[in-house]
Amino acid sequence: MGAIALYARLTPGFADRLAQTLSRLSSAATSHAGAIVQATSLGAEDMVLTDLIARHALPVAIATLETGQLHPETTDLITAINRHYGLSVEVYRPQAEAVLQFVATQGEDAMFRSLALRKACCGLRKMEPLARLLDRHQAWITGLRREQSQARGGVPLQEIDDAGRVKLNPLADWTWADVWHYIDRHQVPYNPLHDQFMPSIGCAPCTRAIAVGEDFRAGRWWWEASTKECGLHVKAETESMIGANA
Repeated sequence: MGAIALYARLTPGFADRLAQTLSRLSSAATSHAGAIVQATSLGAEDMVLTDLIARHALPVAIATLETGQLHPETTDLITAINRHYGLSVEVYRPQAEAVLQFVATQGEDAMFRSLALRKACCGLRKMEPLARLLDRHQAWITGLRREQSQARGGVPLQEIDDAGRVKLNPLADWTWADVWHYIDRHQVPYNPLHDQFMPSIGCAPCTRAIAVGEDFRAGRWWWEASTKECGLHVKAETESMIGANA
């Protein structure tokens, strides 16, 4: 049974949430014309946002991180977006020399050996490319939802990031059922790994399927007991607290 059959449901208030999301996206695109980007993870939520941006011809750039460790099913979505929507996705990759040096000194399995090494790997493959992705923009759009995890339970619809940019999380109040109802209704392309019980998909070595009853992000860095975040969506003061408690 695929993800649509498992999860897609029309829930009370969906039409209002959709209308409010589109209004926020349109307003942000106008307020930050030429300087706003969707930083897509290519997950189900982000595919909904890309569809809204394309469907309503909003002037928002689309960009993603190609860490060098993604599943081929994930990278295939970059081509799918271009083909389905006629949009060009900007792709940001880690600095090749830094990655080569890290792997040479720490090994391919460094992320499994300690939290510090896993965060170092995320820093090289995600944080540094994200900084370049955001460098030319005043605002960015994410697919964060409050329902995704306890750590994201307080995600606001809009905030200011550590660099002073506007960060929009227009799906913050959407449910997983909402996401898949939209995907089903509008035939949005999505990662087939979602059909294999992977609701949250990151780098291939650090992602597994979840079992019935497990948390949404249990398949990410499953060997760790710490907060399931790589740092992309953790404010500096929160990151310090997580590090202190790890």
